[in-house]
Amino acid sequence: MKETIAVVDFETTGLGPTSGGRATEIAAVLVREGEVVDAWSSLMNSGAWVPPQIQALTGISNEMLADAPPSAQVMQELARFTAGCPLIAHNAAFDRGFWQAEMARAGLAADPAHQFACTVLLSRRLWPEARSHGLGAMTQFHGLRFSGRAHRAMADARVTAELLIKVQAEVGQRFAMDLGGHAVDHALLATLQRTPLRHLRRGLVEHVQARGAAHTARC
Repeated sequence: MKETIAVVDFETTGLGPTSGGRATEIAAVLVREGEVVDAWSSLMNSGAWVPPQIQALTGISNEMLADAPPSAQVMQELARFTAGCPLIAHNAAFDRGFWQAEMARAGLAADPAHQFACTVLLSRRLWPEARSHGLGAMTQFHGLRFSGRAHRAMADARVTAELLIKVQAEVGQRFAMDLGGHAVDHALLATLQRTPLRHLRRGLVEHVQARGAAHTARC
């Protein structure tokens, strides 16, 4: 079965979930074999107040959220849309925190497939020469397509999906001989994001060898 990765992006009230922050919007873009195959997004009403500076940044107002579906309903839809998919986000620690907090508030059980990898960490390892690895800088660095307003969930998720596709292609080209036909899948990306830059090839080779050994053991 071909792996489908869900690229996610939250817009929030600006604080971490442990400090009382809440999500205001979520988008998920599904990527399979280097192509976007589906996308979904929604505003979400948690009852939280959006500060003026966050309204100015995102364009999401308290009036907009008043008519949005309840956050628990949105998270249920998100869980269905991304079921069985590993996850990618740009600065994944931020999105992971809100993902876990909002899923818990909605009373939803964790999906074992919902493990995060981070395009910030991967970009730092693949393109250390870039002046910045923020999403806007990476968009310019690679000439990625961008449509919509920055700091809206769908626009940011779509450009992050483009960056993911770029990352997968770069790993596939740069390490073609070492991959030996192994897919540049989420598990490999999760390994590479934790691997020091100077050991990137070794980390990839060890991952591929371990996957090969596991496959042999199952056969």
